[in-house]
Amino acid sequence: MKKQEIKKLSKSEALKNIDKLKKDLFNFRFQKINSQVTNPAKIRETRKTIARLKTSLKGKINA
Repeated sequence: MKKQEIKKLSKSEALKNIDKLKKDLFNFRFQKINSQVTNPAKIRETRKTIARLKTSLKGKINA
């Protein structure tokens, strides 16, 4: 997700995306253990996207 896309999201959409990405990250960890990861860079990208969403969400709550 790009920064512009994240800024356009509402609070509920951001929360839904965070939940979905956390589930994906959980699955990536299992794939990593079983050596089934097709794209290891996806793990790092997912973590960064979750952090961006949380930061954006915190800014919306405080505003």
